[in-house]
Parts: sequence; structure tokens; C-alpha cells
Amino acid sequence: MSDTFTPQTCNVALLAGGRSGEREISLASGMGAKKALEEAGFPVTVIDPADKEDLKTLIDGDFDVAFICLHGKYGEDGTMQGMLEIIGLPYIGSNVWGSALAMDKAKAKVFYTQAGIRTPQSVTLCSPDEKSVEDIIEQVGRHCVVKPATEGSALGVFIVEGEEAIADALGKAFAIDDGVLVETYVEGDEYTVAVIGNDEAEALPVIQIVPTNEFYDFESKYAPGGSQHLCPAPLSEDATAAVQRMAVEAHRVLGCRGVSRSDFIMDGEGAFWILETNTIPGMTGTSLLPDAARAAGMDFPALCTKLIELALE
Repeated sequence: MSDTFTPQTCNVALLAGGRSGEREISLASGMGAKKALEEAGFPVTVIDPADKEDLKTLIDGDFDVAFICLHGKYGEDGTMQGMLEIIGLPYIGSNVWGSALAMDKAKAKVFYTQAGIRTPQSVTLCSPDEKSVEDIIEQVGRHCVVKPATEGSALGVFIVEGEEAIADALGKAFAIDDGVLVETYVEGDEYTVAVIGNDEAEALPVIQIVPTNEFYDFESKYAPGGSQHLCPAPLSEDATAAVQRMAVEAHRVLGCRGVSRSDFIMDGEGAFWILETNTIPGMTGTSLLPDAARAAGMDFPALCTKLIELALE
């Protein structure tokens, strides 16, 4: 990136909305990021990929960078990144491969395991009748988590126990996605760690999430007062360093760039288990990434500027 980079001369295409189940959250993220980018001095044009005219504007417009606030399918999974690669427009966040890999929770787990990052035991199903509930219980236990393999924002995530509850949750999860992940339930406190950077990635302060519901579900993520964020998390120096190391390693092994945010559970023994990695973290008023950045001394406009600098590196 040139030393003459100034926000005022960098035209930003802000991508928000889209066609996934997380459209409304994406629009909220877009509004949050737009305000921060304009505060930092960037000229911003909002583009909704669900609108074909907007897509034409994206292709024909005189933009310098795309700021992606799309969550879920067609935005966080590498499809939009592929289009941006084709039209030659730099964009924030991970490339096609890193985005697609992190979005597919089942495939991401293979990479976590190979890198020695502790993750709950799981089984991946491609159809509802691929395995019997008894076989699933044999692999992951009676108390487990059922979730769509490629959706985000805790859409369709069920914590269940026993054959009947597992079968019911499988039916609901398959109504949302073609692939379903069933993993052993790990009881404990929930933490999240954002990582910023390309080749020289660094972890931001750790956040402990204290949800008002049973776990950090859709409502806890996005409703005001749905959860409390303790940042920096009340952890020992050693525990903090350990979970930050795991987050940076996840960022590296999945091929993430710019930014990622990995979610963890700390069990009763003090061991951390990685659940998933998000490549387009939320940018709303209640989102975790801006919270972590603030704790590191970086306000929201500075965070957005940093992400654009990394995109143009």
C-alpha cells in the first residue's frame, strides 16, 4: 500500500444486506460500519448484493475497496469474494478459500484438529437418514449440540439431550441446511477472540460472553441486553495467552486474512475448546469485534481504517 493513502481519496463500496438468513443483521452491521467509515473520512456507497442494479453499480463504479458486511451465505462463504476477485476490486477480510473453509464448520474442524487446536468431538451428516440416532450418540454422547454446517449467527443451533430431542433437532437443522454437524456438548463459559492482520496476525483482548439465555444464541447476539461482554475477560495471564494463541493459530490454519473472530468454551478443568471461526464478524452496536478493538485502544473508525489498510496491503 502506498504511503499516500488517505481516507478522503479512497472510495468504499460497503456491501450489506444480501440474500442469506442473516440479511437483517447484515444491514445493521452495514449501518454501523458506514457511520464509522464516514467518521474516518471515507466516501461510502452502500451496495446491496440482493439488488441486481446495485451489483451493476459495484462492477461499473469507481471504487478502491469493498468493505464487506455480509453475514452467512453469498457473503461470508467465498461467493462474493470470488466476484470481487473477478472484477479486480480489493476487499476486507479473507479470500475465497479462507472464507469458504471457515464458513463450513465441519471442514474447519478437520483443520483445527490437524493443527492441534482442541475442538469438540463431532459427526457430520449430509442427509437425515445417513446415521441412526443411536450411532450418533455412540460417537458424540447423549448431550450434544446440533447445528447447520454452513449457517452463522447461531441460526438453527440446538443444545439437546436424549434420542427424541436429538432426532427433533436434526429435523429442524436439515430444514435450514443440507449439511448438519452434531458435536459433543462441552459445558463451560463462553469466550471469543478477534484476530487482526494478514501474515503478522495478532489477537485482540479476550471477551467473555455472559448470555441471558442458555447459550449465545441469535437473540443473545443481537438483542440489546441479550448478553454481557466482559472485556478484557477475567482470566489469568496464562489462560488469556493460551486462548489468544489458539485464535491466532485458527486464523493462520484456515488461511484467514484481515480479520477473524473465533469462539471458544472453557470447560471446568480450564481447557479451551474452539467452536468456530467467523471471517466477517458483526459490526453492529452490540457486536464483539468493535468491543475488543476498543479494549485495545482502537475506536470503531480506526478499526475500519485498519481493515481497509490490510485489504490494500
